[in-house]
Amino acid sequence: MSLLKLKAVPDPDSNPNDNAKKTQTIDLGNGSEVVYVPRFVAYDDGWEFFNYLDKHIPWTRPTLRVFGRSCLQPRDTCYVATAGLPDLIYSGYQPHAYSWDDFPPLKDILDAVHKMLPGTRFNSLLLNRYKGSNDYAGWHADDEKLYGSTPEIASVSFGCEREFFLKKKSRKSSQVLERSDEGPPSKRLKKSNNVDQHCFRLKHGSLLVMRGYTQRDWLHSVPKRAKAETTRINLTFRHVL
Repeated sequence: MSLLKLKAVPDPDSNPNDNAKKTQTIDLGNGSEVVYVPRFVAYDDGWEFFNYLDKHIPWTRPTLRVFGRSCLQPRDTCYVATAGLPDLIYSGYQPHAYSWDDFPPLKDILDAVHKMLPGTRFNSLLLNRYKGSNDYAGWHADDEKLYGSTPEIASVSFGCEREFFLKKKSRKSSQVLERSDEGPPSKRLKKSNNVDQHCFRLKHGSLLVMRGYTQRDWLHSVPKRAKAETTRINLTFRHVL
């Protein structure tokens, strides 16, 4: 098959007024920041990538070890990384690291992310596929030591729109909650001006970036939603030290 290419992504230099209106930057305080770009990948290009990823990525649904018991991860996953990096291990699971060369279209998306975020140098990618309303990501922080103390994580979404929540860590959660897919968030966060919680509806083709001390001080989740009947594919680019 012919390689997919990004034909149009927002470029801060080519159309600054349009992009400035669409890009949201949220200062979470104490050195934490989130940037959201609703239209990072053009609509039709996004569906081409979605179809490629859905069909060609070797998805797996691993068994995790959470709080002393085994449970099936509530979404499909795949891991891609540059050769020679330390192994990724979370909740007792070590995914196989595929090469960027195994899936060339992923390199095109990586190049587009680097262009949008000058100075970044991502070398690993965790892909997640949510196949319906019952697939989710429980409250967690991506604070594994191999990402360093202030990891920058760039998240690109394709397919079904899903809500993405951020909430400030409590002292208790900072101590006991490292990475948990044991259960979904039990309640919908109320929409408010509370600076300790934020909600984003991640659109098809969008980009969300977490920076600074976000992983140290905040938790995030993608909860179950009854109306989320179709598939969402999410790519999270990270830099492994």
